[in-house]
Amino acid sequence: MNLHDQLGALESSLDTLLQIAAESHASPASALPSAESTQSAAAPSSAADTAPAEPPALGKSAPPDGTPAPAEPPALNEPPTLVVSRPDRDAIEMTIAGKSVKLSPEGVSELIEELSNVRASMSVEQPTGVAPGWRFAATKNPVMATQKYANGDRLLIMRHGGHGWVPFTFSPNMVIELYAMLTQK
Repeated sequence: MNLHDQLGALESSLDTLLQIAAESHASPASALPSAESTQSAAAPSSAADTAPAEPPALGKSAPPDGTPAPAEPPALNEPPTLVVSRPDRDAIEMTIAGKSVKLSPEGVSELIEELSNVRASMSVEQPTGVAPGWRFAATKNPVMATQKYANGDRLLIMRHGGHGWVPFTFSPNMVIELYAMLTQK
């Protein structure tokens, strides 16, 4: 199952939970859907990629294969939370409302790229200043590539260890300003 399928399954599950929550406010008698309606609303998924659709009852232990038990779904009037864990060095596991997805390094890179593109298009911009205590992983001496445009702008692409290839476009004045900043003593 690729990342888009996994995200689709999580979105579908989240949509189902939100729909159930909305219905529970309208009519308390229909707050709990039947197993059949829940199954038909969820996207198909592979058992190897997601947690079981039905979380274990309270008090039950983790499955015998050593995988952690899925998180309990939130109460109907609480929004679902995102839980991110790192089961091993080359994977992360994301859980939303009891549905888990394990991502490989390639899946993490794809998720970062998708989130980056979405974030760049949002109307609320990133803060203009660096927040105190901001955590980051710097890449020393990154691999770079450049390209010059007909209007004089320059494209600089730098490869960050966590973010991957990060592109920036500079006007001629910004190129001069960047050079001055990097060479000042």
